[in-house]
Amino acid sequence: MKLIKISLITLSAMSLAACQPKTATAPTAPVDTVATVNGTVISRNLYNDFIKSALQGKDPAGLTQAQKEEALDNLVRAELVVQQADKNGLTKDPQTLDMIELSRLNAVEQAFSENFVKENKPTEAELHKEYDVQVAKLAHTEYRVSHILVSSSDAATKIIADLSKGAKFEDLAKKNSSDSSKDQGGDLGWTTPDRMVKPFADAMMALKPGEYSHVPVQTQYGWHVIKLVDTRPLTPPAYDAVKDRVGQIVLSEKFKAYVDGLIAKAQIDKKM
Repeated sequence: MKLIKISLITLSAMSLAACQPKTATAPTAPVDTVATVNGTVISRNLYNDFIKSALQGKDPAGLTQAQKEEALDNLVRAELVVQQADKNGLTKDPQTLDMIELSRLNAVEQAFSENFVKENKPTEAELHKEYDVQVAKLAHTEYRVSHILVSSSDAATKIIADLSKGAKFEDLAKKNSSDSSKDQGGDLGWTTPDRMVKPFADAMMALKPGEYSHVPVQTQYGWHVIKLVDTRPLTPPAYDAVKDRVGQIVLSEKFKAYVDGLIAKAQIDKKM
């Protein structure tokens, strides 16, 4: 496990510190320090946060001593680069300041949203209500469908003519289709309309089992001759199986509503 790269948030935090004017402050409790670079302290808290960021949620206890030292070396290198950038005037460059500000916004927004999630756990009633909403949006039927994909309307029309003369759909698919499903006789398996592009889905749903399209169907992929093999009812996933996902949807909607409320109360003057 390599801890080679410094995260954007960590760098922006260090850069912000370098950009701030030095002002007198009241004495504070001693900082638990892991390193000092030209008089600038790298705190243990910053080091620990960097470790957590680099590991992306994995347990830091699994690091070897060599990996811990490598992480600290990376922080020292970053601090030295920031100090030199400050001497070179880059920390006052408008583009650099914009990048730092964007990183600050991202870090603070992430921290706020994580705290919001902790304080706004969905109730069972909210979860069941959202589950019912999501189930209502789902397709209630699955379609077993096959198709033949060709490059022109004329080619598709000829295939339809051959089908009307008794040719087998599977044989024509293997011979003419440019889609990888040709090896299965054009069979796409079971699907739902929301998984298909709209012209294809509309034509598929208009057919009865055993029927094929008598008019070529055009999509961005080419021209299709579509055959509906069969249909079956689609059973929605059980509540317990998707409870976590439903919870994420509820939280996302709550957070959006909260921010929408902030926007409604704010004085915003857009110049664009």
